[in-house]
Amino acid sequence: MLSGVNVALGVTGSIAAVKVVELAHELRRRGASVRAVTTESARGIVHPWAVEFATDNPVVTEITGSVEHVELCGRDGWADVFLVAPATANTVGKIAGAIDDTPVTTCATTALGADVPVVIAPAMHEPMYDHPGVLDAIERVESWGVDFVDPRVEEGKAKIATEEAIVLDTARAAGETPLDGEHVVVTSGATSEPIDPVRVLTNRASGRTGRAIAAGCYVRGADVTLVHDGGNVPYADTVEVETAEEMLAATREACADADALVSAAAVSDYTVDASDEKIRSGQELTLDLEPTPKLIDELRDDHPDLPIVGFKAETSGDDAAMVDAARETLERVDLSFVVANDASVMGDADTRVLFVTREDATEFVGSKRALGLRIADDLAALD
Repeated sequence: MLSGVNVALGVTGSIAAVKVVELAHELRRRGASVRAVTTESARGIVHPWAVEFATDNPVVTEITGSVEHVELCGRDGWADVFLVAPATANTVGKIAGAIDDTPVTTCATTALGADVPVVIAPAMHEPMYDHPGVLDAIERVESWGVDFVDPRVEEGKAKIATEEAIVLDTARAAGETPLDGEHVVVTSGATSEPIDPVRVLTNRASGRTGRAIAAGCYVRGADVTLVHDGGNVPYADTVEVETAEEMLAATREACADADALVSAAAVSDYTVDASDEKIRSGQELTLDLEPTPKLIDELRDDHPDLPIVGFKAETSGDDAAMVDAARETLERVDLSFVVANDASVMGDADTRVLFVTREDATEFVGSKRALGLRIADDLAALD
């Protein structure tokens, strides 16, 4: 996701600076090279040696005759993106006013003047975040094209965003965004059909692939709606559903203004007439299964021209059979392409799939994060 990207990391004097070591590690795990710049206040919270260890590079603690701010963030500088994490109210206000009295604010001014993308992850107490002057400063800096990673407002504090949110916004700012302005709807995970107030019919889908696709589309610039059985994620508007009926209704609503749909969810094929009371154990029981509507068929009927990507999970272990099944679905529903996989990868971090079109089938092997980016790129390449 950040392979080959140079990230200049500005660290300021929020207590959230204690998280910068793990953030730097995560940036590097995603492929980035990282060099850090710190304020004097930040050095009172996290020692430069710790940051040097995390980044595997010397830390800039002052601007000297070597003009470190230009070398890092100038027009021909090292950085592809300047990330300020955490950013205090003081630093945000200084960036808005072009006040350059710390290494971090000096790098920010330089980056903005050189058109280097800037990402800011604020962290402070909630009353400070709600101060009219701070809100005005954020709005002003955002108007210059700076991306703010919204904090998590909890326990009276505007806590720094999760590492995942910061990494994704950094990747989005630093990379190509061919889906900019597009609204992509992604369905993800399993659905559950109640048998009674306690028991459900469901499947083994974890939602990992769908979430990776939503993240990949976000990194490529899309506005993403994620319809799934989980909670909120930082890279998409989320709609939480349980049953196949709820997923179909939510997807229909989300697709009213969508530019594409990626149907990665493992939607229940059958439902039952649920009992209002718990069914007592120990008795023989027969369930009458009723088929549920096919989500992609219903959405195709609603939107004849909407690009739709389908998924097809099989258990045969035979690639030819998997391709045949995927192509049958592709042609029946007029899909853009189908991602076919063996059901054995459910829940795993890595996967092997076949991208099936009318013309061919190509293999992909790798992480589900990488698969998400591949699907986003293929989606952007559709005519």
